[in-house]
Amino acid sequence: MLTTRFTDLVGCSVPIQQAGMGSHANPRLAAAVANAGGLGMVSVYSGYGGPPENVAKMLDSTRKQTSGVFGANFIMKWFEPVLAYETVRAAAQHAKVVEFFYTDPDPALIEIVHSGGALACWQVGSRQEALAAVDAGCDFVVAQGIEAGGHVRGTFGLMALLDQVLRAVDVPVVAAGGIGSGRAMAAVLAAGADGVRVGTRFLAVEEAEAHPDYLKALIAAEAQDTVYTEAFSASWPNAPHRVLRSAVDAAESFQGEFVGTMADGWDAQPYQIPRFASHAIHKSGTGNIEAMSQWAGEGVGSLQKVQTAAEIVHELTSEAEILLRRWS
Repeated sequence: MLTTRFTDLVGCSVPIQQAGMGSHANPRLAAAVANAGGLGMVSVYSGYGGPPENVAKMLDSTRKQTSGVFGANFIMKWFEPVLAYETVRAAAQHAKVVEFFYTDPDPALIEIVHSGGALACWQVGSRQEALAAVDAGCDFVVAQGIEAGGHVRGTFGLMALLDQVLRAVDVPVVAAGGIGSGRAMAAVLAAGADGVRVGTRFLAVEEAEAHPDYLKALIAAEAQDTVYTEAFSASWPNAPHRVLRSAVDAAESFQGEFVGTMADGWDAQPYQIPRFASHAIHKSGTGNIEAMSQWAGEGVGSLQKVQTAAEIVHELTSEAEILLRRWS
């Protein structure tokens, strides 16, 4: 069994962290990954998680479904500071890990996490951001390369970023971006990472509640079918992301203000999706699914069928173990 500083710190049995993927990273998916031995993550942001009481309910729901390790993922772009502090406090009291993304590391947030008894993590895209996260008190960092799907903090390849971050910090480092196979997992572990963060691959499990048309597009895609772009910036400007190239083409060809509707929030109330808006494509979606933001990392080629979370965790771990033994 693969053990690293990351597994020792967090308490999971395999060095795999499920990514925060908007409404796809819900309590059911996080619990399924945790039950398989990984670190499951529940996405918490305005529109899905929201107020502290909703966050507590989401994480309590996750705990009822697993005895494993799970955390809360915050996209800080969407939080007012005062609300963030109280919401983070609620998360720290109900989850083992609280993770932040898309703002500069904030020592006040880390202090709140630690006071609640949880571990703190920041997802970073540069050496400088990693150093700032450690200086702020983070227990570990996630280094995200440009290969990642969804919103991307990194501006160059994962292996080059990983080399810079590993030389700069002394906390466990989890590698993210384009990791969809055991071979990719083994490569970054051999390079010195303490764990891997997997997103796109976990879309293809029932608990992720991804739209069937979105899944079909992902299963048919390869790395070259993704593109790093700012096309889907109507609701989040100046935020680069990686999506399927076909989604950009479909959105550009679409005539109209709204491409469809979704109902993926805590209260499941339907809302309209503007053309070029950034949203997770939930199974509740209606309309032109092809023209919505079909997030996909460069590891999408490893997604070939719908599986269980346990099957994905076992497949990646067992293949990585075999390759690491062969390379040693």
